Amino acid sequence: MGPHRIRQMMKAERDLARRRFRRQRNKNKLAKPGVHDCIIVLDHLKPSYNIGKIFRSAEAFGAKAVHLIGIDYFDPAPGMGAFKWVPAVFHRDFFSCYTQLVTAGYTLFILEPGKGNPIMADQLPRKSAFIFGHEEFGISFEPGLFPEIRPLTIPQFGKSQSLNVSVAASIILYEYIRQNGSFGKGSPDLQAAGQTNNPIYE
Repeated sequence: MGPHRIRQMMKAERDLARRRFRRQRNKNKLAKPGVHDCIIVLDHLKPSYNIGKIFRSAEAFGAKAVHLIGIDYFDPAPGMGAFKWVPAVFHRDFFSCYTQLVTAGYTLFILEPGKGNPIMADQLPRKSAFIFGHEEFGISFEPGLFPEIRPLTIPQFGKSQSLNVSVAASIILYEYIRQNGSFGKGSPDLQAAGQTNNPIYE
């Protein structure tokens, strides 16, 4: 298969992803906040794969919303429909997102390997917002300009010291729920654990 054909296929897939996004974006405008006050912030992530997966985790853990910085569209297909249910807030730049969340009383955290306290050693406030940067380039802003944003790390014991961003988001959401969640309230899966034949994981 030649380079020209590969480019054509990639463009076709992007166009398809944009159409999926537009369809679900209209439904997303009716989405209601989850049962927990935590927020996920996605800073210039790639428009394929990871964002949809993060929406899926945000929906599963009852996150209040997902804020997206510098992201015009993404492929919602990996989220298995979750984009329709979790409110999405779009920002052109980080400062807009930062101002909105701080004004609403949120404590912001940056998730970076090897920096800050381990997630289970820090007390996560009820109104917590967790920032995840681009898969290759990290966050788009200079953290030194925002000293009140606290760094957190997910302890790792392998040599690569690298987690997929959608996996990292799921881990921090679980830890937040462990500290702040009302287990058994508002979650049929928790109330009826082990009483369903529906698959939980893929």
